[in-house]
Amino acid sequence: MRHYGAKRDDNEVEIVNALRAIGASVAHLSSKGIPDLLVSFKNKLYLMEVKKPKGKLTPDQIKFHENWKGEIHIVRTVQDAIEILNK
Repeated sequence: MRHYGAKRDDNEVEIVNALRAIGASVAHLSSKGIPDLLVSFKNKLYLMEVKKPKGKLTPDQIKFHENWKGEIHIVRTVQDAIEILNK
């Protein structure tokens, strides 16, 4: 089964660039329902779902979030993403 590029929110590139600028490693994840980014910062891992300012989770994303046994952060801005890493 071929997997074509997943649809990305417009703000994702800006968020990824900002995270990398402060020293984080960022990997793009691309499977139905799976959060967009796996971020490593100061020896901790974070799952981040990038959404536009008024974007909502898809049914597949909701199901994944409900079944995941760890934290998933929904980020809408660079500030959201950086604040999560600096907590």
